[in-house]
Amino acid sequence: MEDKILSANEIKKIIDELACQVLKDLGQDLAIIGIKRRGAILAERIKKVIDRKTSGDIDYGSLDITLYRDDFSDIGSGPIVSGSELLFDPEDRKILLVDDVLYTGRTIRAAIDQIIDYGRPKIIKLFVLVDRTNCRELPIQADYHGIKVVTGKKQIVDVKLKEIDGIEEVIVTGKK
Repeated sequence: MEDKILSANEIKKIIDELACQVLKDLGQDLAIIGIKRRGAILAERIKKVIDRKTSGDIDYGSLDITLYRDDFSDIGSGPIVSGSELLFDPEDRKILLVDDVLYTGRTIRAAIDQIIDYGRPKIIKLFVLVDRTNCRELPIQADYHGIKVVTGKKQIVDVKLKEIDGIEEVIVTGKK
């Protein structure tokens, strides 16, 4: 069973609207960090919208949180680590952390741990395209979300972006 919950046009509209809200809330003195892979792509899109609306060039970085995961030993003997690119100091900065799906909260926790290893931000706000509201294992909530969905534990929320998948949509698969 497959259910399309966001189309390409809806994803673009969410990015445009929420990027404007982020700029209004946090101002130009912010930096955007995306969690690899799809969160980093979404973060780049948010950055482009904000850059068009401001005279500045917002700092941007991406994180590979593989080595920060609390289930690292369960991943297997040869995890693929693509590396993080954080070419600015997050110390005392306003950070927008971006990911595609908020599920248990463990990926976000790992990303926050990694950011703090680089420096202590003034504030970290979370942007997710899809918030799976009923599956949280940690007390982590999105400050900005595109859509909230209630899913079963066996269901999968699959974000497809043209840069990786050649198609742009969000679908939910599996039975509740």
